[in-house]
Order: sequence, then C-alpha cells, then structure tokens
Amino acid sequence: MTNLQDYDPSGIGQLNDNLFGLPFDYESANLIVFGVPWEVTVSYGAGTAKGAQRVLDASPQLDLFDFDHPDGWKQGIFMVEIPQDFLEKNKYYRALAAKIIERLEQGNPLTDTPDLTPVLTEINQACQLVSQWLFEQCQQAMNNGKRVAVIGGDHSSPLGYFQALATKYTNYGILHIDAHADLRDAYEGFEFSHASIMFNAMKIPQISKLVQVGLRDISHDEVQMIGESNSRIVAYYDPILKQKLYSGITWIELCREIIDHLPEYVYISFDVDGLDPKLCPNTGTPVPGGLELEQAFCLFRELVNSGKKIIGFDVCEVGDAEWDGNVGARIVYKLANLMDLSQQ
Repeated sequence: MTNLQDYDPSGIGQLNDNLFGLPFDYESANLIVFGVPWEVTVSYGAGTAKGAQRVLDASPQLDLFDFDHPDGWKQGIFMVEIPQDFLEKNKYYRALAAKIIERLEQGNPLTDTPDLTPVLTEINQACQLVSQWLFEQCQQAMNNGKRVAVIGGDHSSPLGYFQALATKYTNYGILHIDAHADLRDAYEGFEFSHASIMFNAMKIPQISKLVQVGLRDISHDEVQMIGESNSRIVAYYDPILKQKLYSGITWIELCREIIDHLPEYVYISFDVDGLDPKLCPNTGTPVPGGLELEQAFCLFRELVNSGKKIIGFDVCEVGDAEWDGNVGARIVYKLANLMDLSQQ
C-alpha cells in the first residue's frame, strides 16, 4: 500500500487494478468489494456478467471529492480480483439456461425430448455454489472487521451476502431500488434466478423488512405476495410515486416516509434498472420510467440523516458498456461513502 501521506486524491487516477485507483490492499482497507461475474439466468439482455469489470475500468476517472463525505476515500476501499473462472462457468451455464428458457417460451415442458430437467438441476447447483462462495468470502471479511460491498452480475449475485449478514445481525432491513420486485418463486425453474432474489431473501428470518422503490414492471403474483406480507414487504411503485410528485408532494417527504418503514440496520440493494434507462441503457432488463440518480442519492442521504446504519450494499445489473460502468462506479462510490458516514 502507498503511504497515504504521499497520495494525492486530486491527482491523476491510477491504473492499479483497484477501484478508483485508490492505494489500498485487503489488509489496509475497511471496505472490501467483491465482483460477481454471473448472469446465468438472465431472461432478456445479456452483458451484466461484465458489469463489475466495467465499473472497475471506469472508476479511476472519478474525482474523489464527495459532497456528503469529502474524505470518504480515506476509509480504504479495496476490490478483490474478479474470479475469472466464474466468467467461464457463466458462459457455459448461460448457454444451457438459454435452452431451458427457449423451451419454456415455446410452451413446451422440460421433460420433452431431450429431457432438460437434469440440466436445470445442474444450473441450480452451479448458482448455489456461487452463492456459497460469496457467503464464505463475505463472512471471512466481516470476521476480519471489514465492511463488504458486492458488484454484480445480475441481481441474483448478492444472496450469499444477505445470508452472511444474517449471521451477524438478528434484525435488518433491505432498501431495494429496482424496476422489478424480484419476488418470483424460482422464475423459469431457476431457484437462484435474478427475478427471485427478493423471494429468496424473504426466506431469511433475520430480514425483518423489505422496502422496494421504483417498481414498475411486476406480476400479479408479486403484487399479491406484497399485499399478503403483513407489511414485511412495502412497495413504492414508480407510477404512484410520480403521481404524488406531480401533485406537489416533495421528494424529501416521500424519502422520509420510505425510510420510516426500515429498522435500525439497513442493507441497500441497488439494481440499476431502477433508474431511468438513459442512465444505464445496457442493463439486462431496462424499463421506461424510474428514478434520477440524484433522487436515489437523496433517499440514501436521508437514510443516513435519520440515524439508521447502512450495513452493506450491492450494485447489480450494470451493463457491458463504458457509460454504464461510469454510472455504476459513481453509485458504488456514493454508497461506500454514505455507509462509512452512517457508521460514524
């Protein structure tokens, strides 16, 4: 690690294979970031498996002054090397998953010849191994006194981190930014589908509350699940939020109402398709509408101002494009700084 006294945060971003070109390693950093290059179950656009790399590549271009936390970079941020073997496995299993999706979209059962049910089992096992790997990595980092963040991959990526946090916190909530509720039960047969991440999260008893913001592409079953959750799941649908804004209710008021639902410890799960698609147009499942970036940051800022603690975060579904990586890097940096600020 470079001596911080010799490091100039206003200098040229260093291409040192670390996020934002910062001069930290695993030992000296307080925040450890894991990239999960995985999108085996994506059902529309591909490319998010390379999202973590795109964020890493774009990150040295950012200036490090942050209006919320000017010295936030000093906390120490280090990104562990992205596991390249996962990329190879992702490519292999993605091709197998495409056959299953095609069969289902044609209205034919997986048991038709050739029988694809063994393939489905193999894919589910592979996804579970990735989740288990992340669980172990996150738990080890937390046991070493580190904070953790995850960059996907598709939105199935952070499940292992949710499970690791549940070994440390008996009660925490998730603030979920997304165009989709992700509450489908094993969507398309994939137990660890990107569309099932919050369904799987709700299996974790330590997660006491899920507050979803920006939803605008949702199924009947998901709306029913939200309605029958006894307020464990609270949804802020994008069209209703917009209608309230148009009627004169301020975004600050809405942010404070959203935050009131959350417990003391909060995890932020940020799917970039929760934003207006102009910001990350190459995400896997873009949907018109959504939040502006500063609206999302305002919400997170109000969360910190409320005195609640951000205990972790993920940024998922960043597409394989330079612009998307640029926006994704800014989200990661803002969340890293606000998490540090919330814990001071």
